[in-house]
Amino acid sequence: MTTEERTPEPGDLADRDPLLGETPAGPERQPGELGLVELLRWAWRQLTSMRTALILLLLLALAAIPGSVIPQTGVDSLKTSQWRDRHPQLTPIYERLGLFAVYDSVWFSAIYLLLMVSLVGCILPRLRVYWRALRARPPAAPRVLTRLPGHAAYTTDLAPEDVLVRAREVLGRRRYRLRPATDGDDAVAAERGYLREAGNLLFHLSLLVVLVGFAMGSLFGYKGGVVVISGSGFSNVLTQYDDYKPGSLFDPDSMEPFRFTLDSFDVEWVTSGRARGMDRKFVSHLTYWPTPDSNEEHYDLRVNHPLRIGGTEVFLIAHGYAPVITVRDGDGNVSTRPVVFLPQDKTLLSFGVVKVPEAQPDQIGLEGLFYPSYVKVDGNPVNVTGDDLNPTLSLLAYKGDLGLDSGAPQSVYFLDKSGLTALKKPNGKPDRIDLQIGDTVPIAGGGSVTFEGVKEWNRFQISRTPGKHLALGGVIAALIGLLGSLFIRPRRVWVRARSGEDGTTVEVGALERSDGGELDSVVAGIVTDLQGDERGDEPGVET
Repeated sequence: MTTEERTPEPGDLADRDPLLGETPAGPERQPGELGLVELLRWAWRQLTSMRTALILLLLLALAAIPGSVIPQTGVDSLKTSQWRDRHPQLTPIYERLGLFAVYDSVWFSAIYLLLMVSLVGCILPRLRVYWRALRARPPAAPRVLTRLPGHAAYTTDLAPEDVLVRAREVLGRRRYRLRPATDGDDAVAAERGYLREAGNLLFHLSLLVVLVGFAMGSLFGYKGGVVVISGSGFSNVLTQYDDYKPGSLFDPDSMEPFRFTLDSFDVEWVTSGRARGMDRKFVSHLTYWPTPDSNEEHYDLRVNHPLRIGGTEVFLIAHGYAPVITVRDGDGNVSTRPVVFLPQDKTLLSFGVVKVPEAQPDQIGLEGLFYPSYVKVDGNPVNVTGDDLNPTLSLLAYKGDLGLDSGAPQSVYFLDKSGLTALKKPNGKPDRIDLQIGDTVPIAGGGSVTFEGVKEWNRFQISRTPGKHLALGGVIAALIGLLGSLFIRPRRVWVRARSGEDGTTVEVGALERSDGGELDSVVAGIVTDLQGDERGDEPGVET
């Protein structure tokens, strides 16, 4: 029986799958072209490489720089609002880039998540390799030990079997792991330094633990800020916060029901040197109640010494002055309140705004500066120190509509002048009101302003960060792992004994698996211990 021969058509053989014998479906793949699976595998390998992990770690450190330079809304909303007022042109750009909330921005979160994925992808394969290395036997001795970086040889009268027994004892005392002996072996193989790779793995695992700890704090914790004037108090409910930033998984019902009052505030001022006029240290004297039914307790709150109530911490982060001001309108209505003024420099020269929406017939607005220690130098007002030695107010007065009824949110530290008219004196100059404690100055068009006295305010940050202990433990473990990877040196040692005409020739060779080892001293120490055993001396132990 004969078969009809046929010339293959173009593509019949090239397109046929050699295993299935069928033509694969889909478009032809060009040489070097990656399919979807190959492309995903390549991308995964790039992401989980150690080089990528280091690059992402560097990017995360660089991305955190704006968070420490630019005021953050979650840390201090007062400084953030002041920065925005001073930089009106940069503010829209920074808001679009998320620079006022760096750690909550999309780009920072993307780097954070990619770093976590990269670390997991780096660690898991290395764990498998390390586990296999722990279970593997030390490699057999090379044929020529004299080619190793560290080597030595000597001759002895002992039999080769006795030398090898002594070598196993010596290397065992030096904490080497020995290769099991078999019949016919003329050498002892030993290895040590397995904890170096364990240190590397511990370091990378600790970085992952630190990232998880910070993520827990961001997801399950919260931060809030509040300004409390001396003599006033705070209750830990949402309505009492000036700014409040919860984690996406935080439950407000879990907040501790504590409250506290700011009894007094003490500050020590620098009186000489370049830092003259600045505060050296300060302390807030608090009375607090951990629960509504508990007895009162007292605590002296200092910087970096927070008050801990359950899982919540209260930090003292800023202080300033709140002048007590009385404003009378044209109808005789009186409004008296302490007003928070925000420091503008290190001497606590402060800016503030007074709003009196209940004034009649027109609402009254005041804005200006508070000088804790007012003096005149060459006719110009100067504040010389933060201590309130000569407190003075210098304000500009406005009347009209404060814009509070428009429904738009308005900062208490900003005066909207669009509906206000600046008051002027009969000579046409602005109606500037300069007051010291006890002074009363009339307002143009009716009314007056009285400077009653000065109180102090403190700004507190109240936060809960449930992952901080985990992050701290990760940092400590990372340091331990880093020390282990730096100071533990993996090393292999072989001792060979062979009979010769002049006795038994003993060869010792060593191989350092990391840079910087002193193999000559290691080999010399092993030779000394071997010969010491022959003489009956006590061998040393390598550290």
